[in-house]
Amino acid sequence: MSENLWKEALKLFAGGVNSPVRAAVKPYPFYVEKAEGAYLYTVDGKRLIDYVLGYGPLFLGHRHPYVENKIIEQLQKGWLYGTPSPIEVKLAEKIISHIPSAQKIRFVNSGTEATMLALRLARGYTGREKILKFNGNYHGAHDYGLVEAGSAATEFNVSTSNGIPALVRNTVEICEYNDLGCVEKKLKNEDIAGVIVEPIMGNMGLILPEKGFLEGLRELTRSYNTLLIFDEVITGFRLGLSGAQGYFNVIPDLTTLGKIIGGGLPIGAVAGKSEIIDLLTPSGKVFNAGTFNANPLSMAAGVATIEVLEREKVYDTARDSANAFSEELKTLLEKKGITFTLNRVESMFQVFFGVREVKNATQAKQSDKSFYFRVHQKMLEQGVFIPPSQFEVIFSSGVHNSHIVNATLEAVKKVITEL
Repeated sequence: MSENLWKEALKLFAGGVNSPVRAAVKPYPFYVEKAEGAYLYTVDGKRLIDYVLGYGPLFLGHRHPYVENKIIEQLQKGWLYGTPSPIEVKLAEKIISHIPSAQKIRFVNSGTEATMLALRLARGYTGREKILKFNGNYHGAHDYGLVEAGSAATEFNVSTSNGIPALVRNTVEICEYNDLGCVEKKLKNEDIAGVIVEPIMGNMGLILPEKGFLEGLRELTRSYNTLLIFDEVITGFRLGLSGAQGYFNVIPDLTTLGKIIGGGLPIGAVAGKSEIIDLLTPSGKVFNAGTFNANPLSMAAGVATIEVLEREKVYDTARDSANAFSEELKTLLEKKGITFTLNRVESMFQVFFGVREVKNATQAKQSDKSFYFRVHQKMLEQGVFIPPSQFEVIFSSGVHNSHIVNATLEAVKKVITEL
């Protein structure tokens, strides 16, 4: 079934898919018929334990009953109005109550839209044109964010600068992640409107900030009157209710959100200081609009998801399962004498083969992608789905209970033994 669908898809879509990482599964992607809890069910009759989780949004697993019921309730009331609805006020209040930097918020439709708007706001607020980002940080599929981006572009060995005007590229300055010296030099010599950073890199595999890096960014941007933007599309509500900024106690000027705040439905948001958010139309002169901004279904799913996070032990379960999975993998690889490094924080981790440390994109790119892909394929044969790309992240969720973890550990043992 999947093979036949793939053949048809190749006739219909560029490369057979609608997002490139989906084509990384070889010889062709498996097609999913349904999903529930921690499992994907393919059209070929296979059941897979899912550690991709839509690449991060499904922190409660698939079809969490409370979220599903709230979506159905909203669906029965209508799914697009073109006017404000009460549920958008409720989600905004939820987010602002938890995210330290959030005084006001604007909902959009994706992480890409959120980062694009955050950069526009930074320019509008400061009157400057240039932005600073980090090699391998991925901020969505818009022109400014794609300069020296990570993830699928690296996986497929393509330049993310193709199709981007030189005038745009010339407004983006690049530093290596964890390199404060470079940041200080750029801020001193260039008129930078904003520094945008993934507080934890999640699109070059998982790469953690070194001690003092985020604090240094905050100090430097404040010294040079530059806005600090945290891209928390991945980390928002995953590291805790207060996101990475609460986890590390570093408060940016603007925060972009997505993924988890939509409960698995399309969403994005920019949150931050009132004086900055108020620059958006209609109160200010920085333009933003969207037919589907604050879509009622996404709002309902987001409110329901955060309510579950507030009252259930999702973070504990997700952390424990990621820890058990990663520690077993680490132990088995050490016994085999395989060179690797494994980066983990809370419910996120990734393993890099052939390298002893990964603190930036340059080191990540030196890892053995082919060996990682063999592990991915072997895990898939054992009924466990981890990302097909070295440069994505393995995620756990609140439904990865001890039963799921034990089945995963058995699969890991078989895979590493065979390798």
